[in-house]
Amino acid sequence: MKEYLPILIVVAVASVAFALLWRQGFFLRFSGYVQETKEELKKCTWPTLAELKGSTGVVLVAIILLGGFTVVVDFLIALVVRWLI
Repeated sequence: MKEYLPILIVVAVASVAFALLWRQGFFLRFSGYVQETKEELKKCTWPTLAELKGSTGVVLVAIILLGGFTVVVDFLIALVVRWLI
């Protein structure tokens, strides 16, 4: 019997928690939330593969340009700091 005591305690706590959540209407609200989310996702328009590839290309070019700009500015600031010291 002692080996089953921890299992019984966990089951009892889980049952009490479930009962409290059920009584407060949590599960009903949660199911409503899931249903509303499904309805909203049906309204979304998803990009085609061509649009996705184009957007990915734009993002990659922007990252490369921003990275290059950051490297150049960092190099110039390092030169100015070395010249001042």
